[in-house]
Amino acid sequence: MNSKYIRNAGILLHITSLSSDYGIGDLGSEAYRMADWIASTGVGLWQVLPLGPTGFGNSPYAPRSTFAGNELLISLEQLVYEGLLDQHDLHDHPAFARDHVDFDRVITWKLPLLKKAARAFLDRISLQHKAFQEYCAKQSFWLEDYAAFMVLYETYADARWFSHWPVALSKREPKALDAFRVENHQKLEEWKVLQFFFEYQWNAFKLYVNAKGLKLVGDVPIFVAADSADTWSNLHLFKTDAQGRFSAVSGVPPDIFSESGQLWGNPVYDWDVLKKDNYGWWIKRLERLFTLTDILRIDHFRGFDAYYEIPAGEKTAENGTWVAAGGEEFFKVVRSHFGPVSIIAEDLGLMNASVERLRDDNGFPGMKIFQFGFSLNDKGECNYYDDFLPHNWDENFVAYTGTHDNNTTLGWFTSLAEQVKQMVLAYLGCREEEVVWAMIRALMLSHARCAVIPMQDLLEKDGRARFNYPSSCNDSNWSWRVEKEECTDTIAAKLAHLVRISARTGKTGDDA
Repeated sequence: MNSKYIRNAGILLHITSLSSDYGIGDLGSEAYRMADWIASTGVGLWQVLPLGPTGFGNSPYAPRSTFAGNELLISLEQLVYEGLLDQHDLHDHPAFARDHVDFDRVITWKLPLLKKAARAFLDRISLQHKAFQEYCAKQSFWLEDYAAFMVLYETYADARWFSHWPVALSKREPKALDAFRVENHQKLEEWKVLQFFFEYQWNAFKLYVNAKGLKLVGDVPIFVAADSADTWSNLHLFKTDAQGRFSAVSGVPPDIFSESGQLWGNPVYDWDVLKKDNYGWWIKRLERLFTLTDILRIDHFRGFDAYYEIPAGEKTAENGTWVAAGGEEFFKVVRSHFGPVSIIAEDLGLMNASVERLRDDNGFPGMKIFQFGFSLNDKGECNYYDDFLPHNWDENFVAYTGTHDNNTTLGWFTSLAEQVKQMVLAYLGCREEEVVWAMIRALMLSHARCAVIPMQDLLEKDGRARFNYPSSCNDSNWSWRVEKEECTDTIAAKLAHLVRISARTGKTGDDA
């Protein structure tokens, strides 16, 4: 192996999953304590999910803005410390569950306090206020529209902008929009302040994480939500009909897992329009996200080569077509603007030589999911999928036991047919009670450049800790939280041992 080749490891844990007294993980003291704990394991990466403000369903992959931060991540304790809230504001909070997020309950209690702090901030005349004005000027290309979108969203009770807002506002007629901004100036400023709160709290957190020797891995959903500030303020970037309605949506075609395919429903880009603007919107998007994190995982990377387009109004994904996206030229522009970029290509699902070439020509590592290596066919026969078994992995991959969309490893294993369980145990050479850490060990000892382990697997959680059931509105989606006492020194030492013996120290061979 090249002595300069860097091996690394990481932990997958979203910020909402952190412990706190206020119903949801945030950027308060527990985030810093978790950074200390993760650093003690010897890994070099902390991977999170998309950071945008979530809407219906609470999915971070369908945010109300791809540029904004999720206001629910703002630490109330920090706002008390800065004198923007009183300590007693935090005392009378609901009896939140410790092991999961009740999003509706959190929003009902926390958002009014955040706005109270925003109003207190706006009443001040200080250097901090000057910093706010500078922030607004720097982020104006998305912040003004996001603030307006959120006030309109509240005004019209979460009704979709493209179907239930007054036409003059949904179509962004200048006179109507100007009048709305004047009438709602205070509310608009409050939403801007909340983004400012998120910005400075996140920046402080990132500085601390980086100082601990950790890099933050962020996530970029390739598509944006239909009901978002992104589509409302940039409708020309998406395929629409003569009436300005979305004419096509995204998904994937029928396969062995789904006879009717998957109808995601996100509007699809008009790549010809993006190209004429030299991909300016995408460049701004990546600039923004690279300021928040050090590395970016691009979800559904194959959509940059070609995406599956389904006519709007279809009830299933059966009648779609593949449409070229021109990713080769797009990434040339990205490299020209940024130079070398730290990107992980989520290359799971239906792949072909063209997608692999786009990934490899740009030097982006792909992904491997250990759980995908074992299956049972229709005849009841056990199968190994060699591409997903560690002994077959090349170096330029980021390997996972499972992702946010998979069951926990323990939950996955206990759900397997008995003959598949025996196949897994035979491959790993372990007993049932050892299976989770045996999989983690095999992952760590593989050739893959990086190994990332979901926190649920480090804690050997069963299926009740699963983070997401794709294409469902499961009430437990995105809600799991780690409890403070679960991250022990024993677990940290166990992972640190694997980091050492697998040479995943984040150092080159010359540094080790």
